[in-house]
Amino acid sequence: MRLSTLAGAILIVTLAGCAAVPPASHSPAQASNEARAKNVIFFLGDGMGLNTLTAARIFHAGEEGELTIDRLPESAFVKTFSNDAMVTDSAAGMAAYMTGVKQNNGVISMSFGTRSVAPGKDANGNALVSKCENGSPATTLLELARSRGMATGVVTNTSVTDATPASAYGHGCHRKLETDFAAMLVPGGAGYNNALGARGLDVLFGGGRQFFTPFEFGGKRADRRDLLAELGKQGFRVVSNTAEFNTLDANPQQPAIGLFAANHMDYDATRDPAKQPSLTEMTRKAIDLLAPHAGPTGAGFFLVVEGGLIDHALHATLGKRALQETVSYNAAMQAALDKMEALDPGLKNTLIVATADHDHTLLLNGYTVRTGKTTPTNPGVLGLVRNLDGSPKLDREGRPFTIIGFGTGENRTNGSRGSKPALTDEIVTRDDYHQEAVVRTRTGAETHGGTDVYLGAAGAGAELFRGTIDNTRVFSLIKTAAGL
Repeated sequence: MRLSTLAGAILIVTLAGCAAVPPASHSPAQASNEARAKNVIFFLGDGMGLNTLTAARIFHAGEEGELTIDRLPESAFVKTFSNDAMVTDSAAGMAAYMTGVKQNNGVISMSFGTRSVAPGKDANGNALVSKCENGSPATTLLELARSRGMATGVVTNTSVTDATPASAYGHGCHRKLETDFAAMLVPGGAGYNNALGARGLDVLFGGGRQFFTPFEFGGKRADRRDLLAELGKQGFRVVSNTAEFNTLDANPQQPAIGLFAANHMDYDATRDPAKQPSLTEMTRKAIDLLAPHAGPTGAGFFLVVEGGLIDHALHATLGKRALQETVSYNAAMQAALDKMEALDPGLKNTLIVATADHDHTLLLNGYTVRTGKTTPTNPGVLGLVRNLDGSPKLDREGRPFTIIGFGTGENRTNGSRGSKPALTDEIVTRDDYHQEAVVRTRTGAETHGGTDVYLGAAGAGAELFRGTIDNTRVFSLIKTAAGL
């Protein structure tokens, strides 16, 4: 990829902790007229804070190595606080990017000040019934793109109705209104989001089949609607496994939806490739399907790609899984860069932005010797803190400790660590090892962190991203770069 030529009309931005303000001499009108991004790809590493990003780099390539996001030519730091909290959740974090409006935690792309109201229970006892009493939808970047005639798509390895993807296309006072978000995707049906245009999204890949499926058929819908059948009648190609996914070809007249799990998809290291395509494969396929719109006569496209399982692994304090998922996310980003460079040499008409919605409490402990990348014979950053001579560093009670730890999490020793067996590299590099935490939480409930996240960008308009910016400013910069 020729990064030295990324000043054209395509903008690719990667966000993970740093964001920028436009130069004083470069007005929004100039950005729109001189280097408008005809195509935009927005990458979101859910929970991919700076410490996670650093640890993943060392895990994958060693201290001196690089991830794809490191090679993006423009960068910024992004403030992530929400309207009502120092530490944001994914709903408020992603909605700020998509709408430019500071949200209360739990709110999906609504007007400023909308209160988060927990759903009520439906006839089957599931908390999915809206009790929203305030607020109105805030226009998202995806909706702006659609209003300009651009094709649109969303790719995730979580449920497509989860907070992050839903913030791109849906609206609601609470992130758990997932059956409502599913209905917002069905053109012509009750609850459809008309701002997505007559045909809806062109591409949608991820998990979440249960929110489209009636309760009596194993789903979560109490209204008995089979949304996948409805989408089929609307002309959507509906696929549910990798073999069906592989048959999809570029047809601008036939949108495609692939739901490869009842809820969230599996970690990349544990998924069954016959049942679930990888995040990289879904990203490549999405670009293939959207590519006809990127040609000289097309209106371009706007694609959102989320690496959502980074966040899941961090909440579970599964450090190894979190780093594997971060590497998987970066592989999908590299695949997108390669694809778009082939379609649009020099990214003259494309903007790619990559970032995170929030941090977590993962940290790198001690003054350990450099480890290099993790291999089958080298634990690397997953291992124990060691002295220069290779011996383990010991805590006050004479016990080894790991390089990776968490501020909050489920694995906190009761009493003295000296009362427990000493940790070894074999123990702490297991797939299911939960790193130790300072403050104990319930199982799987490690918390987000409030640190700024990093943002990287490439392509048309990427130079707008620099310095330290608010997450709502990212919306404005993408809007300017794409002329939306």
